[in-house]
Amino acid sequence: MDNRAFLSHVDSTISKPNLKEHGRAVFILHDQLNMDAWPSWIREEKPLLIFMESAGKGNELPHHKKKAIYVLSSMRHFALECAEAGYPVHYHSTKGHFDDGLSEILSANEQLSMTFMTPSEWDSRERLRNIQAEFEDRVREIPNNFFLADPEEYKERVKDGWLMEYFYREMRRKSGYLMNGDQPEGGEWNYDEKNREKLPKDHPVPTIAETEPDEITQEVIEMVEEWYPDHFGNSENFTYAVTRRQALYRLNEFIDERLDEFGPYEDAMAQGQYKLFHSQLSVYLNNGLLLPKEVCDKAEKTYQNGEARLNSVEGLIRQIIGWREYVRVYYEAMMPEVRNANHFNFTKKLPEMYWSGETKMNCMSECLKPVIDEGYSHHIPRLMVLSNFSNLTETDPRELNEWFHLAYVDAYEWVVLPNVLGMSTFADGGVLASKPYVSSGNYINKMSDYCKHCEYKISKKTGEEACPFNYLYWNFIDKQRETFSKNGRANFMVNMFNKKSEDDKKAIWEGSEKFIEDLKRLN
Repeated sequence: MDNRAFLSHVDSTISKPNLKEHGRAVFILHDQLNMDAWPSWIREEKPLLIFMESAGKGNELPHHKKKAIYVLSSMRHFALECAEAGYPVHYHSTKGHFDDGLSEILSANEQLSMTFMTPSEWDSRERLRNIQAEFEDRVREIPNNFFLADPEEYKERVKDGWLMEYFYREMRRKSGYLMNGDQPEGGEWNYDEKNREKLPKDHPVPTIAETEPDEITQEVIEMVEEWYPDHFGNSENFTYAVTRRQALYRLNEFIDERLDEFGPYEDAMAQGQYKLFHSQLSVYLNNGLLLPKEVCDKAEKTYQNGEARLNSVEGLIRQIIGWREYVRVYYEAMMPEVRNANHFNFTKKLPEMYWSGETKMNCMSECLKPVIDEGYSHHIPRLMVLSNFSNLTETDPRELNEWFHLAYVDAYEWVVLPNVLGMSTFADGGVLASKPYVSSGNYINKMSDYCKHCEYKISKKTGEEACPFNYLYWNFIDKQRETFSKNGRANFMVNMFNKKSEDDKKAIWEGSEKFIEDLKRLN
């Protein structure tokens, strides 16, 4: 593995600085790619910038090939842009982890001091703080400025079960988004009830622009195929934006063409339609090409100008200043112990279909295909299909968490772990979510047209032709009745199961046991 064999465009464009001539450096991680989020002294003084490609980091998990391409290509493009803006740039590549590369650089250049921004992910933070301990006063840490909320202000409340809704209201008051004095615009804090419509048949959906890979991205694609041939997904048809300019174009396109109908169809799913009116901007927010404030600012202005309905704009702003900021605080409050959360004590391996996409269940196939092809699906397939099925089939939630981390292009531990172990699998026992998010096939049928194209019948509750979600759901309710009985929002489901006939109960138990036993699992 030649570290620089696939870095010809970087090496031919950036003049290699003599590190001995520099006394001050700033280390920039792959998810901190926006100088506007860094302190002003860096933009004014233009110190040496250090970027690090780490084969060790890339091999921690078999990340989706498109995730690897996106991370590496966007980092290379950003490094080149910084060089063009007058920064001296040292673009390093190491077979080890990035702290190995930094240790080499700092050991060989004793005159060099280095500043780093607190990483969003726990392990990267620990590695950099070890470097700081090794080189003491030569290495300085500054706070992460890519988020809106200070976790220290909210950690204890979130750890005690403070719900996102109340965090969101406080963030609305602080930011002033969609506020009339102390009251929310329109009189309501959220408009979820208006954002649960099924997509009408033949309803037009605008396309999202695609970005043709340039020479830099093509070089990265070749490298990923050679270095990570067995990683998840594929590298074909890579169309993500990889520069800030391209990401801003995607933001403006979403605001202009899809934001107005984003709200009503926010929870909808449709055969062959994976994006609908969703923004797909989390990819760019999560590595810094876009900043949360600028997205919210543009959305609010669109509402003020009468170009997008209130429930759509509020829904988007809630996703960003509410949910996105909240899960980041949760991550800071609950790590590292939460990594082992497993409330239901499930131990089964991840179903094989999560890797292959092959299954007779149309909803699962439809929700897995865009993940395998593009490393993307919107939040309802993630929550109400893929995570729901994992729970109903008694899959270890930590296995699902790892899969989400490796399968999605927008995945970083700080956002994946709370969503999977906290929200979708109830693995933390209810710190984040107020109830387990499980459902029968009725929810999927209500919010999509998937059931019309399935070999199983949604109308059948038990038996070989029945939708597996139907009997698996009731089996789960029965087996986890202790959790549901204690929950005021869900205890009625136990009562409903208890009222079923003994024949129905037997059919549910036997059908579920057979399905779970026969389900192929990953080794």
